[in-house]
Amino acid sequence: MMSVNKIETTESTAAKPPSIFKQALTVNRKPFPWVKAFSAGVAAALPVLIGLLVGNLEYGLIAGMGGFTYLYVFNIPYAQRAKKLFFVVLGMTLVTALGTIAAPYPLVVSILMGLIGAVAIFIFGALKMIGPSAIFFVLVFSMTTGMQVQPELVLLRAGLVFVGGALSWLIAMMGWFIEPHGPETSVVKRVFLGLADFLDSVGTEVFHEERHRVMSVLKEAEETLAAGYISWREDDFFKRLYVLNDHANVIFIYILEHFSKKSAALPREVGEAVREIAYSMDRKKKEVIPKKILQPNDIDQSVINLFSAIFDADAVMNEPSTKIEEVIQISKPSLRTILLGAFDKNSIVFISAIRFGVITMIAAIFAYQAELARSYWVPLSCVAVMSGATLVATFHRAIQRGLGTLLGIVIASLILATNPTGYMIIFFIFLLTFITELFIVKNYGLAALFFTPNALLMAESTSQGSFSFSYFASARMIDVGIGIAIGLIGVWLVGRKSASSLLPYVITKTIRSQAQCLFVLFTDQGTGFHAPDSRELMKMRTNLFHVQTLYSTASGEIPVNQQVVAYYWPVLFSIEQLAFLLEKCSKNANRPILSDQHLAQLLFVFENMANAANRKRAPSIKIIPEIQQYPSIQKETIRLQKSLNQKAGLVASI
Repeated sequence: MMSVNKIETTESTAAKPPSIFKQALTVNRKPFPWVKAFSAGVAAALPVLIGLLVGNLEYGLIAGMGGFTYLYVFNIPYAQRAKKLFFVVLGMTLVTALGTIAAPYPLVVSILMGLIGAVAIFIFGALKMIGPSAIFFVLVFSMTTGMQVQPELVLLRAGLVFVGGALSWLIAMMGWFIEPHGPETSVVKRVFLGLADFLDSVGTEVFHEERHRVMSVLKEAEETLAAGYISWREDDFFKRLYVLNDHANVIFIYILEHFSKKSAALPREVGEAVREIAYSMDRKKKEVIPKKILQPNDIDQSVINLFSAIFDADAVMNEPSTKIEEVIQISKPSLRTILLGAFDKNSIVFISAIRFGVITMIAAIFAYQAELARSYWVPLSCVAVMSGATLVATFHRAIQRGLGTLLGIVIASLILATNPTGYMIIFFIFLLTFITELFIVKNYGLAALFFTPNALLMAESTSQGSFSFSYFASARMIDVGIGIAIGLIGVWLVGRKSASSLLPYVITKTIRSQAQCLFVLFTDQGTGFHAPDSRELMKMRTNLFHVQTLYSTASGEIPVNQQVVAYYWPVLFSIEQLAFLLEKCSKNANRPILSDQHLAQLLFVFENMANAANRKRAPSIKIIPEIQQYPSIQKETIRLQKSLNQKAGLVASI
């Protein structure tokens, strides 16, 4: 979901935008991930240590490349983490095999490098997976091509990387034994804390901001629970979390229906009662006596009903499992549907993957044709720079990569000057990986500062040739500079306005897909129809993802039209809100059937809005019929119509 502060940021930066250089050097305030950093260091160093103990350090270093698998670990459900990391291990193994076989043929290496990068970017983008995406697949492939040309060792090298990746998989899954549903518990807890803040915001100016924030975390919770669900394994605690999240959705919708236009604040006890539910999910506080929240005496019926819904949610954590009769119904699109949805000429994910692959190929071909000392550092630096989500982020990466590499080579010089061997190499690999993961959340440049000597240490130990380190270091500086330049030029020429130019068209598609959802939800589709799994809902989800990604990318273009970005924010806000409400409506089997007249009017309104968005014009204001039981859908459609109508002339400048 987009940040609720996007519009504020846009307006504030329009007057005095901070320099790109200053933004690139900004260190954020995220906490240090101590456990993850330590585990990453262990995952990288352990295979090397095992190799040393069995008498073959080189094999250990090759297996250590599989340790990069741990860098794809994030706070996602263990069921999803297990699958994701398994395929990362397979991917690392495959690129190692390809690198070993293709090493004698520079042109083949260049083409494969681009293909590997493009495929990784596409898959990570389409599946919305967080992580370093293509960079470590390209790195492992590149380092393999830099080893001694021995195609006959393809199975050995691939097997070693697989073993190293398998060790990372085991380390990443150890938390399951301690708290098997930790990520799911965390996100549902955040849902109730967000709901409490939302309740506190009723009658205040921040109501709509809190509304969007809660909607975002509700969507995140739904996706997290879907990812953590295992159909063949009954789990009482997971079921409670699922039911709790359903109650949270009921409370959220009730607030929208009854308190959206309320000018006075709700009793503070309402928010406190919801917070107590969040705190009760923390297992460490089970022995603590829960704080009793008493219902105020002087309240109207709507607030009484709200308290009733809150108390029903609170009972979920305390009732016996036999009383929880709700059946878990997880609805999520198939892998095929997701990938085919992203495989579209207007999909920014597909466009970015093609751009990424082509520019990487060009960088690799140039490097090999120029016969540079370590040719693969050119496309590798190009890949690192292009990993920025937007053009602005790409420039940030270029600055961070350049400065980080320059200072990192100084650190590497000091390390390699000691001629480390055996246990010292292992120690430095652990230490540098640990520090890299510690600082990656703060600033990419700080991470590059320590990743550079780590990569140099491993590359020198596994690559062929006998260059002196001073020659190798100076050559790498040249390679990095060339790679950064190619990446920046390529992204600037190919992608600087691609996102903003597609926004009107994709918004049009999204609005029309929402009209199709309305049609199937409020008409009789016969027996056996399951709305959450319908093609119409799947199509709306795909289009919504495309338009969110496009907006984020357009916001980072250079130059960025701040007025246009500000115009589209309320439009996308309403589209997201409407999509959320339609999703919730699809789960109710007792939806009303609209009359032909009301349905025709609704479809006419949506087509009118879609046509206006496509032509970049203000739609004429139409009457929107009431939908029984779902007044919030009517209100959000009115808001979307007004959002498209306001300042619509600005979009003509795109």
